[in-house]
Amino acid sequence: MPTEPSPTARVLRALEILQSRAVVPAAELASRLGVTPRATRRYVEILREAGIPVDSVRGPHGGYRLGRRTRLPPVVFTEAEALGLVMAVLDGRPAAATAGDLVGDALGKVIRALPEGVGREAAALREHAAAAPDRYATSPDPLITSTLVGAVADRVRVMLTYRGERGEPWVSEVDPWAVVARHGRWYLLCHSHRAEATRTYRIDRVRAVERTARAFTPPEGLDPVVALEENLGTGWQFTTRVSFDAPIERVRQWARPPMGRLEPDGAGCVLVGSTRNPAMYAQEWLATAPFGFRVEGGPELRAAMAELAARCAAALTWAAPAEPDKS
Repeated sequence: MPTEPSPTARVLRALEILQSRAVVPAAELASRLGVTPRATRRYVEILREAGIPVDSVRGPHGGYRLGRRTRLPPVVFTEAEALGLVMAVLDGRPAAATAGDLVGDALGKVIRALPEGVGREAAALREHAAAAPDRYATSPDPLITSTLVGAVADRVRVMLTYRGERGEPWVSEVDPWAVVARHGRWYLLCHSHRAEATRTYRIDRVRAVERTARAFTPPEGLDPVVALEENLGTGWQFTTRVSFDAPIERVRQWARPPMGRLEPDGAGCVLVGSTRNPAMYAQEWLATAPFGFRVEGGPELRAAMAELAARCAAALTWAAPAEPDKS
């Protein structure tokens, strides 16, 4: 059964409804709150006692409205919204549970601005909930991220100062198509004029962004998430080629876009791509395939797959110690 909203939640909901319309009929307010007209008047009185002027409007189009020149906080949360916000922040940023974290400090300010009843529940959730950190998550600079988002919105090129995987810095002029958050990491999907190709850059490795005066037009019908996933499987050091006996429709439901590009091959299909980590490709991706496959290339992936197969075979040769003879 759904939980009955608390009186505090209904008061906040009443305020939210009154903010959305010039005049809200009494019957509509009661219906949207799920209470009787008499109970509605009680919630309106609570708002008035809290210093929020709510006027009664008489006549056929009467009801309730907020007093003129009413100054309210820019955001008002219900109890469920506040708890949902805290849960989402802790899920995406476990470090926000502690003071000193940038997002954690901002979350604390939001909680302190909430009404007492709602704020108490949100603060308790933040204090007592534990979140396991994602070892692959990163924390890009908010100002750099904001600058990139602004350039995406304005469709202007930028000059990126970037730190490569080995730590070497370089500068590139790019058309920023989209900013995409994926599995705890933030990426810039763009066209690199340095490489004359589509590129995905981790925003936590961007050291500086400078807007230019040159405009660009993004590709028509661009799906940033799909394009990012596809691009993550190309351009790495070690090539990969894996053939499957299953039809391409079945394999497509299992294969992840970063693994490469699927192509039909007779009754089966072939997965062509690249990786920077052949061992991970073999152990975490191919080992989970629910149908038969053959690693045709490259040599690094074949070696990683052979090592994995040898370890699995060795695990099956182990025999339990013989039981002692009790005769």
